[in-house]
Amino acid sequence: QVQLVESGGDLVQPGGSLRLSCAASGFAFRGYDMNWYRQTPGKERSFVAYISPSGTNTKYADSVKGRFTVSRDNAKNMVYLQMNSLKAEDTAVYYCKARVAGVDSWGQGTQVTVSS
Repeated sequence: QVQLVESGGDLVQPGGSLRLSCAASGFAFRGYDMNWYRQTPGKERSFVAYISPSGTNTKYADSVKGRFTVSRDNAKNMVYLQMNSLKAEDTAVYYCKARVAGVDSWGQGTQVTVSS
């Protein structure tokens, strides 16, 4: 059974940094794309970042390009999201996602709040 567990969310001041982590289990992690999404109340979940199975290829939402960096450690079954220069509009619940056998699996999310 696919399981994704996010962690690392916190309250941070504008301009600050956070690193989110996602621990994956129940599937052959090293063979799958991984994605980060975020969601704010009343809005649909939106794409943040993508990383290929080897970590060679990454993609980002325009709103986070140059500030966020996605990475993975296939030996540890972990994917990370380094977030720098955080803005108030980055406040959201952040989720990691894997698509295994055609089914999207999500973690429970981790809250990031950017506020002074």
